[in-house]
Amino acid sequence: MHDIWNPWHGCVKCSEGCQNCYMYFLDGLRDRDGGEIYRTKAGFRYPLSKDRNGRYRVQSGEMLRVCMTSDFFLEEADPWRAEAWDIIRLRSDVKFFLLTKRPQRVADCLPPDWGDGWENVMFNVTCENQRRADERIPLLLSLPFKHKGIMCAPYIGPVSIARYLPEGQIEQVLCDGENYGGARPCHYEWVKALHDECVRCDVTFVFCGTGRRFVKDGKLYRIEGNDTQTRQAYLSGLNHKGRPIEFDLRDTLGLPIPKGELYVPRFRKRCEACGMRLACNGCSNCGRCRE
Repeated sequence: MHDIWNPWHGCVKCSEGCQNCYMYFLDGLRDRDGGEIYRTKAGFRYPLSKDRNGRYRVQSGEMLRVCMTSDFFLEEADPWRAEAWDIIRLRSDVKFFLLTKRPQRVADCLPPDWGDGWENVMFNVTCENQRRADERIPLLLSLPFKHKGIMCAPYIGPVSIARYLPEGQIEQVLCDGENYGGARPCHYEWVKALHDECVRCDVTFVFCGTGRRFVKDGKLYRIEGNDTQTRQAYLSGLNHKGRPIEFDLRDTLGLPIPKGELYVPRFRKRCEACGMRLACNGCSNCGRCRE
């Protein structure tokens, strides 16, 4: 996918949300061990890759989701992180979405010139249940980042974040059910309650997908296929576009980039009813689908 940057691969399970990790599952299908951690080769410098005309493939204004098959703050990745920070610093015109289950390590892993944060980084913590929310969100709020968000995925237990939203630091909340082997159920009531808390504080809420097992009104629904899951999430009407999230993106000279020169996501007809759309980087226009 054009919006994912995996500078390293593999992870160490550290909490309840890791039990049925999709990365471990998919690696297992290829007879690989998800616990094997390594720096990727061609993928490491993906944000710096250029086309035949010498232009960056990742355009100014795009958002890259970082380490979707690992954790950016994984201890085993300490030898490689400084170089990854260098790339993020160089591409100050691109937004980087960082997600971690290890916020307790973050303060010691920031680059020396971090200051109060970089404008092109959105920092997120995973909150799969209330225990992890109350453990990780206070750390999230205490860390120096310009943009902050919460990811309730896999959403395996009810979570209330009402006490944390009034500070105004959290700009976006995403939630998604669980997939692949052993998927645990996600409940509509949990999603609705989280949605309502975000709406009250005008925080963007994205219901990405139901997961394979979704419970509503006491009935368990078995929903196979990501397309169906994201469509059902959209049809729930629970997505909410809150106050704008403004990124002050700059070029290599440190000058602001005019809005007209920033990437504008492209969406196809099939995207109109997708729960992910509010947080999506858009279609890569690869030509594989005709819709």
